Amino acid sequence: QVQLVESGGGLVQPGGSLRLSCAASGFTLDYYAIAWFRQAPGNEREGVSCISSDEGSTYYADSVKGRFTISRDNAKNTVYLQMNSLKPEDTAVYSCSASYGRPCTVVVQADYYGMDSWGKGTLVTVSS
Repeated sequence: QVQLVESGGGLVQPGGSLRLSCAASGFTLDYYAIAWFRQAPGNEREGVSCISSDEGSTYYADSVKGRFTISRDNAKNTVYLQMNSLKPEDTAVYSCSASYGRPCTVVVQADYYGMDSWGKGTLVTVSS
C-alpha cells in the first residue's frame, strides 16, 4: 500500500523546536519532490517547504524562512522538517506530499492537488 505517514507533532512552548518526519511506504521517495503544507482552523492551506528529488533545491515560505529546515534521507525513505523558534502562529496540522518529477515551484503551491501521495497530517500546537 502506497502511503505517507507524518509524525513528530505535539505541544511545544513558543521558542521551542520540533522535528517532523514524513515516512513513505510502498514506494521510494528518491524521484519525488516532497512538500510540507500546513492548515490551521479557519485558514487556507499554506505551502511551507519543499525539497526537490535530487536535493538540488529547497523552498521555504517567507513565514518560516530562517526557522525551518527541510532535509531528506533516501536510505530511510523519510523527509524531515526541523522547526525552530516556533511561534503560536505556526500552530496547524502539517501534512506532506510526494510528487513525481515535478519541481518544488509547482508542488508547493497552495492550490496544487496533483501530488501522487498525501499524508493525513500531524498536529503542531505552539502555546504556553
